[in-house]
Amino acid sequence: MKLCSALLLCLAAALSSAFVISPPHMWTKLILTHHWPNTFCRTEQPACHPNISYWTLHGLWPDKGIDCNSSWHFNSSLIEDLLPDMKKSWPDLLNPLSASFWKYEWHKHGTCAAKAASLNSQHKYFGKALELYHKLDLDSVLKKFDIIPSETYYKLSQIEGVIENFYSIKPKIQCVHPSKNADFQILGQIEICFNPDFTLMDCEKYVTTEKISKGDWGNLIADKASGFSVCDHDVPVYYPLLP
Repeated sequence: MKLCSALLLCLAAALSSAFVISPPHMWTKLILTHHWPNTFCRTEQPACHPNISYWTLHGLWPDKGIDCNSSWHFNSSLIEDLLPDMKKSWPDLLNPLSASFWKYEWHKHGTCAAKAASLNSQHKYFGKALELYHKLDLDSVLKKFDIIPSETYYKLSQIEGVIENFYSIKPKIQCVHPSKNADFQILGQIEICFNPDFTLMDCEKYVTTEKISKGDWGNLIADKASGFSVCDHDVPVYYPLLP
């Protein structure tokens, strides 16, 4: 009887530990999102500042949850050592002298990413996003394989092929569609995805049939609301030069 009780206690402890490691509604994928400043500013004129000639960070987004902890306020003093890099790699294209973009990303996505111990502070969250951004070096990879801003159009398969061959994963590439019957689409955003251990994964690896919460629907429609949607394979892609 004593042995049985001891086994039950061990089992309960194990289950408790498992719960701490993998809490309910824990995200299963991180999305490192890059955007092309010129295209972003086409959707946000006239308040935008597109004079940047490299892909910048849009955000690091877990695939579950939005605004997970409204009481966890953004404090730029906690990431003071990261600010020089953030101003260059993760700039606010609408308000270059403001921290409002980072505050928004922290509240909307960072507080949800923080469910993982590896991202459970503002410094860990923003620092990891910058680390992944620099390790990928997407801008240099595209240039290396001659995917550069141009007056001529690309096939979407050309851009996808470079990313898939170099990183060995499938990205999610998004465009601005000027009109329903336009002759071209404008390259705008590239998502590259990671497992919770920060190893690369296909962005469409997991397809769930679980009921999607209202908050998660917000994640799914956010890109469309900002002017970006998945690029069409049959429509030429315009990668715009700086104005």
